[in-house]
Amino acid sequence: MGPPSTEVRETHDAIVGAVTGPTGTLRSLLLGRYGTTEQLQYTGRTTTLTQPARTVGSHLAPTATVSTHPWHGWTFTAGWGTRDVLNVPLGQPDVVVEVSGDLARDAAGRWRHPVHWQRVRTDLSPEDVPRLTSPR
Repeated sequence: MGPPSTEVRETHDAIVGAVTGPTGTLRSLLLGRYGTTEQLQYTGRTTTLTQPARTVGSHLAPTATVSTHPWHGWTFTAGWGTRDVLNVPLGQPDVVVEVSGDLARDAAGRWRHPVHWQRVRTDLSPEDVPRLTSPR
């Protein structure tokens, strides 16, 4: 057995801004937080959702007008070092979820690693989610 892991796992709340995969079989969630500009900023995405976690889809609504979504026109890639572009249906950014993981952030404040979905936070609205701040 190797040395103990030094990875710090924390939980945080984030707003679902988009998804990957078809509506009936969501693969992952693209997450954000509002920044100081009042614009929803992309913070990262979840790992592949388990079957029970896919129930989050029942809480999501498509964006009424895609052109008004804060991420309209953005492209998302499948991962580091790949040019594969994901098909990303944008959603109404009004669902809050709790996620956990190694929440190390890059210079833009995005999580460096995919996070793990924990639960839908029906008790919170997007306004309750802490604002995106500069990385520690």
